Amino acid sequence: MNVHLDLATHTIPLWFLVLSLFLPRICIVVAWFQHSMTQYIPPVVGLIPVIVALLIPRLLILFWIYSDQGIGLWFLIHVIALLCAWGGGGSRVYSRRRVTYVD
Repeated sequence: MNVHLDLATHTIPLWFLVLSLFLPRICIVVAWFQHSMTQYIPPVVGLIPVIVALLIPRLLILFWIYSDQGIGLWFLIHVIALLCAWGGGGSRVYSRRRVTYVD
């Protein structure tokens, strides 16, 4: 009986993991120009990664990290960043002004 343990391969560059926390769309574009993330784009799905990169880039980055490293430290850090961004941690606070019209 042979037991094989496959370890996760860590091929995502460190610059991508760090900068994508703050600038996900820009990191996806730079990685696309450098051809460093082409191994994570399945050829069958076509436009789906492009649409997800435009609409919800953090989910695409989470998918890439999960397919490269599984659920690890970087995955959890990016999940926390996603929850902060979606929870309003990065949004502006607008104060409502009461407008009164005098005739």
